[in-house]
Amino acid sequence: MKKFNFRKVLDGLTASSPVSSSGPPSCPGGTVTLPTAAAPPREMEVQETLTSENFQICKTVRHGFPYQPTCLAFDPVQRILAIGTRRGGVRILGRPGVDCYCQHESGAAVLQLQFLINEGALVTACADDTLHLWNLRQKRPAILHSLKFNRERITFCHLPFQSKWLYVGTERGNTHIVNVESFILSGYVIMWNKAIELSTKTHPGPVVHLSDSPRDEAKLLIGFESGTVVQWDLRVKKADFRIYYDEAIHSVSWHHEGKQFMCSHSDGSLTMWNMKNTAKPFQITFPHGKNQRDGKKPEPCKPILKVEYKTCKSSEPFIIFSGGLSYDKACRRPSLTIMHGKSITVLEMDHPIVEFLTLCETPYPNDFQEPYAVVVLLEKDLIVVDLTQSNFPIFENPYPMDVHESPVTCTAYFADCPPDLIPVLYSVGAKHKKQGYSNKEWPVKGGTWTLGIQTYPEIIITGHADGSIKFWDASAITLQMLYKLKTSKVFEKQKAGEGKQAAEIVEEDPYAIQMVSWCPESRVFCVAGISAHVMLYRFSKHEATNEIVSLEVRFQCEAEDVISPEVETNPPFPDQSAQSPSIKTQPLPGSPGTITPEGIKDSIPCLKVKSRPVRMPPGYQAELVIQLVWVDGEPPQQITSLAINSAYGLVAFGNSNGLAVVDFIQKTVLLSMGIFDLYGSGDPYQRLSRSPRKSKQFTADNFCMRGLSNFYSDSKKRIRTSYQSLTELSDSPGALELERCKSPTSVPYPSTHQNDPRSLPDPPANLKASHYSPVFYLLDNVKGPRKLSLPTDLKTDLDHVNGHCTSPTSQPCNTGKRISSTEGTKLNRRGPGRPPFRKAQSAACMEISLPVSHTEGYASRRAMLQQLHGVSIYSHDEHHAATYSWSEKESRENSFSRSRSSSVSSIDKETKEAITALYFMESYARKNDTTLSPSLWVGTSLGVVLAISLNLPVGEEQRQTEPIVASPSGTVLMLKGSVLTFASLDCSGGLIHQPYEVWRDAHSLDEHEKPRKRKLVNFSPSTSQDTVDYQFAVICSEKQAKVFSLPSQTCLYVHNITEASFVLRADVVTLCNSVCLACFCANGHIMTLSLPSLRPMLDVNYLPLTDMRIARTFCYTNGGQALYLSSPTEIQRITYSQEMCDNLQDMLGELFTPVETPEAQNRGFLKGFFGGNAQTFDREELFGEAAAGKASRSLAQHIPGPGGMEGMKAAAGGVVGDLARARIALEERGQKLGDLEDRTAAMMANAESFSKHAHELMLKYKDKKWYQL
Repeated sequence: MKKFNFRKVLDGLTASSPVSSSGPPSCPGGTVTLPTAAAPPREMEVQETLTSENFQICKTVRHGFPYQPTCLAFDPVQRILAIGTRRGGVRILGRPGVDCYCQHESGAAVLQLQFLINEGALVTACADDTLHLWNLRQKRPAILHSLKFNRERITFCHLPFQSKWLYVGTERGNTHIVNVESFILSGYVIMWNKAIELSTKTHPGPVVHLSDSPRDEAKLLIGFESGTVVQWDLRVKKADFRIYYDEAIHSVSWHHEGKQFMCSHSDGSLTMWNMKNTAKPFQITFPHGKNQRDGKKPEPCKPILKVEYKTCKSSEPFIIFSGGLSYDKACRRPSLTIMHGKSITVLEMDHPIVEFLTLCETPYPNDFQEPYAVVVLLEKDLIVVDLTQSNFPIFENPYPMDVHESPVTCTAYFADCPPDLIPVLYSVGAKHKKQGYSNKEWPVKGGTWTLGIQTYPEIIITGHADGSIKFWDASAITLQMLYKLKTSKVFEKQKAGEGKQAAEIVEEDPYAIQMVSWCPESRVFCVAGISAHVMLYRFSKHEATNEIVSLEVRFQCEAEDVISPEVETNPPFPDQSAQSPSIKTQPLPGSPGTITPEGIKDSIPCLKVKSRPVRMPPGYQAELVIQLVWVDGEPPQQITSLAINSAYGLVAFGNSNGLAVVDFIQKTVLLSMGIFDLYGSGDPYQRLSRSPRKSKQFTADNFCMRGLSNFYSDSKKRIRTSYQSLTELSDSPGALELERCKSPTSVPYPSTHQNDPRSLPDPPANLKASHYSPVFYLLDNVKGPRKLSLPTDLKTDLDHVNGHCTSPTSQPCNTGKRISSTEGTKLNRRGPGRPPFRKAQSAACMEISLPVSHTEGYASRRAMLQQLHGVSIYSHDEHHAATYSWSEKESRENSFSRSRSSSVSSIDKETKEAITALYFMESYARKNDTTLSPSLWVGTSLGVVLAISLNLPVGEEQRQTEPIVASPSGTVLMLKGSVLTFASLDCSGGLIHQPYEVWRDAHSLDEHEKPRKRKLVNFSPSTSQDTVDYQFAVICSEKQAKVFSLPSQTCLYVHNITEASFVLRADVVTLCNSVCLACFCANGHIMTLSLPSLRPMLDVNYLPLTDMRIARTFCYTNGGQALYLSSPTEIQRITYSQEMCDNLQDMLGELFTPVETPEAQNRGFLKGFFGGNAQTFDREELFGEAAAGKASRSLAQHIPGPGGMEGMKAAAGGVVGDLARARIALEERGQKLGDLEDRTAAMMANAESFSKHAHELMLKYKDKKWYQL
């Protein structure tokens, strides 16, 4: 435990927290507080218990559906499932709680998976022609061996049951054999020219199938893409027969007796082949083809990509295949067909089928398969069909595979929630679950999982593009959905034929969730949507029918946020009698909006709230909707910050135009002010009045947002997981002006149009807005080594790409340097362009603006953009336009718009100021206040912190009737960069929680459950008689963190978090009964700082921002945990706590459990005599080095698995398991040997007795003749 003295820090003895002053000088009439080196009035000591040993970064678990799946495998004995992905990931699933994610370092797509059945190992074949052997006998699997093919490409693999030899087919048509124990290539090779006849003139194509005959393991069936099938005798090294078919082969499946097999073909046909006569198929069927009347061949259908032929002992066999539908049904959805006897069932899927697998009772291929389920892997879902019931119901999936049901647009993470919250959310959510699932147990039930040591309630909230919100139980590193809330039900539905509402600013997903604010203790929930609307919900266990109150807020700023070199006198904070033109009060609820004859919309909300009473089921019930309205033909700006406090009964939100505070108890708007007016006379900047509006006005059609249909073909629309912002229309008639998106804190160039390097020439007239991206056009028109910022509201820092750092943040400010008033007057706080119009942004859609290197020129940057995005870039310098070709689906996922929560700067990315952070707390709003009072702290994108005093009525009755007085206090604090977060600490360094109201059910029928009065819980800072300051205010911006003492407003600590980059997310969290500040930077660094001294505890380059989705969804919570969206469909959870890292092994599930392999069924003497049983042979004699020799070294390269502790733990885990099984076997053997010894002794005694009696008998008759006997 270490003690830190404030006096020593202020004396400059703590190098990690230099006190630097930045910002303009104070203005008359306001209290602009700058950090100074002056010591506090009295010496204060705070004991900090956190040290660097308390922190360590590691991944914990990944939830959701594997993104872009490619293949599937199942271990029928261990009952575990593996899914491979295009990005080199492998997801292994067992019973609920057993969920493991593995990643190939190369990132190459996984082509095929093969379990070593009941051996605790997995073989993966990747697109880089490498085979990997994974050890699953540990909680975190590791690669034991790798084999890299150098001259041939892998196309298919097959591992026979209970064999250590893996067959590998290649693109050249050759088949190689690999020993899976040593991962060494055998010298035995089946060359394609030996497999086919010498007279064949064409190459058979790649190997698409390999399997051994169920009757004889020495017979290998090889299928080639061209339609050739060869059965190769491994012993004699020649082909038994060859089949040549006109149609290409996609898959082959054996009958369990090995006397016939089935092939699926590219024309939608299934062929059955008999081993006795392979000259032609004995049966050809087109399951979905139309039979011709004249007996001709049926019309060709779509290819049958895979078929499985599974037999049953007591019923007809199952024939299951994917594809094969008729071409005349182009609009039909992807389907899986199940043929059982004479019945044919077609199961239509919501997404394309990637692969399917039939689950059978036995692992032996030569026995009746007895299928009981089919696992179907879709592009965006995983379903399991029950084959034991005639209607083929699906199993209820216990995994959270529907995170991406609608694209995720925001996330929130709450740890250590009230313990009764999860059960009550589950109880109301269970009533809305789907019905009709199979009543049988989920078949994937392998592995073991137990509750870990660290178990406390955790809840994850995800907001989605369709307006839905999901609450997830994240306790004990699991994830289960608790409750789903649909916010779109609050609004009127669009009637068919009406078209879009005239005031909507987005065409697709107008209800998309942008940010949430939740008070778990009071269960009050607040949501901000993409259409500039805020909704407030209260929780109730009972159904209710209520009218939803609707309020409208009008933001209009008539003063241009430009700092003028001429000093202007700003009026003080306005009163009701003399309001500034920039302050607009909201219309009364229900007041009609207006549309001028010229078509200019004014005072119209974007959505229409239901005016009739609405029946609301138990759960979260809407109580209040607040909407921003159109102003003079301009749509409202997106909301950039949101905060709620149940004890005060207030909700606050802001954007780039102003701040609004609403009393949700009295349903009134308390405060609606422009940002300029929040300063009053304390404004550190001077501004010019706004220039007159141009006469040209556009109708609603000019502002509508175009969807992704203009960018993507029909084949790619179905996998849409994100939404992308498009360009804006300028005020100038007939021209498409793409204003360069600027950081809210960047230094603008002089506003002279001729000298502004950001002024862009008009693009070609033939370049349509719907086919134009502002990102790449802007990049090609920036000259020199300029600092580029994101085109939307999320910054990125790819500082290592072009060899220099880019930071689209605040103006360069050296440590200890003050900005003079003359310099300050040159700072532009509002760009000349109009704010762009936006679309619903999901975490899957991000746009990256890359830095331009003056030395490397455009070529390298263009190549880099093409590599990251797969697009052709329009170059204005070359005076030509190119159409954007999005070659990969993930190209959309790598482009990201910075529309995020209050931790982000302005959505519009303009230099004008925006509200970026809001925080309610009991504090000292004014300097040298003597008593605590409710206050609202406001942070802006220019690093300014304002405090608003709240005067609440005393008593519950007065609170219901008397108004709340909200007034700016005049306190102005300054930081570098956009303000991200606030927190309050007491004088001992403990976190002061926000006050809250204890939850009560307003619709409860039981009078005992329904309290009559509001019960408030308030947290006051502890006081000390030796100190004057009783509270610390922690403020973090995207550049630095500061700790102020209140009420003196003395800056005690300053820590410059980053210079070359900027902070994307910052949260004050509790860890190990202490408090720290956790930051996530754009350069991928995760940092933690102790509080209040701001000492660096952790700084790890953990998440390089190649994927900006991470930056959008990253969030911290208490207990040393964090999460982010690693893909459009997956949530990755991590921990930065050493304690949790140490306990992680106990929390994870076991993938491998010792299970006896079932014995093969004894089929009797007669069947064995007549060849019914499978013939076995010793593969070692054929494929071993002694018989086959060594393979060519240039053909494949063996790569040992990763060493270090992970490899040692993997080996140790396997050895421990082997030793345990060997010990059990030894004990059983010893017991058997003991029994054998006893039986042997008894037999010896009997033998001795027999010998004795025989000897006596011999002596008795020794001297007698034969006739005497």
